[in-house]
Formats: sequence, structure tokens, C-alpha cells
Amino acid sequence: MEITWFGQSAFSLRSGEAEIFIDPFGSMDHAPVRWDYPAIAGVAPDLLLVTHEHVDHNEVGVIDGEPHLVRSLAGRFETPLGEVVGVSAEHDPAAGTERGWTGMYAFDFGGVRFAHLGDLGQAELRPEQVAALGTPDVLILPVGGGPTIDGEQARNVVDQLRARVAVPMHYRSELVDFLEPADDFLSRFERVETLDSAVFDPADFLAGPDPIAVVPAPPRSG
Repeated sequence: MEITWFGQSAFSLRSGEAEIFIDPFGSMDHAPVRWDYPAIAGVAPDLLLVTHEHVDHNEVGVIDGEPHLVRSLAGRFETPLGEVVGVSAEHDPAAGTERGWTGMYAFDFGGVRFAHLGDLGQAELRPEQVAALGTPDVLILPVGGGPTIDGEQARNVVDQLRARVAVPMHYRSELVDFLEPADDFLSRFERVETLDSAVFDPADFLAGPDPIAVVPAPPRSG
């Protein structure tokens, strides 16, 4: 199993010859912020998931091939790689009245249970959302505040879902100059693994009694 962080909320999950891609972004030249994540190119997954229709999450045109697409939907979806559960959530703490809604996806892949929480903005998950997502081995979640939950709220969500590995996303890194850094989130873990690469195998971190935060390095061109 191999997970690759492409920046912001974009991830590739690969198991053998099968690949899932989540939340691709396109050109951000129009945005009034620094955005130095390398462009997504040369990716042809079997399954493409889009959590919601914001430009840093929904640029399906950068993806090659003809993947099975689950786009901004809630429900249970049969895909070539198994069932995907889409769960609705609010993109803000005001019941979605400020930024609308976001999707969250949960699925089993390569013997690992994953959940990707999109741009979750609720201070905490409702019991129905927790039940629908299940207990992920690997939880990928926003931690940078602003339009999403912050570090403290994100740590509480990790506990709500009883996740074993927490992977932060959607935060200020050395390649973007907005949102808050992941420091507050990471300070709330006994175990933190900061990587030298944007690519890692989650199996390396699934053992142990306490949850661990795993921080991929920001992606680099070339």
C-alpha cells in the first residue's frame, strides 16, 4: 500500500495495480494566495473521488484515463474497487449557511479502512456521521482552521472515530501561505511521525495502542 500527498487535500492511494485519487486541484494562478504545490499530472486512477465543488478539490480535468467517478455525492456507491460510503457534512460551523456542504468518504482498500473528511467545518461530528464513517485505520482530515476545523477540533474528531493513523491535510505548509500550520494539531498527540517524503506506507504506522499523527512531506516538482 502506498499513499502519496499531492498537496492541500489531494491524495493518491495505491494497492498493487489499483489506484484511488481524492480531491484533485488544478491551476491556482487566479487565487490571491501563494500556491506552490506542483501541478497534478500523469495520474490515471481506477477510482476518482471529489468531496465537494470548490476549485482546490474538484479539478477532474487534470486526471488521465477514464476513472470511475464519485463526485460530490452522499450515499453508498458500488465501484470497481468496492463500496464507497459518502457522508454529508457542513463546510462551516453555521450549518452550511456560510460555505455550503462537503462530502466525507469512507472505504476499504488494500485491507485498510480509510476515511477522507473533505473540508469538514463542523466543530464535531454528529453520532449519525460517526456511525456511517465507521472506524478508520487511516483518517485523512483538515486541520488548518479558517474554512475548516482547527487543530483542537480535528484532534477531537480523531477520538470520535477512534482512528489509528491521522494524516493532516488542508493546512499551511512551506508551499502555501494561508490557513494555519499543523502544529497545534500535532501537539495533541503523544506520537508524531514527520516524514521526509510525500509517499508512505500506512502499514508502517498501524501498530501501537495510541493514535499516531503521520505527516507526509510537502510534494516537490520532479
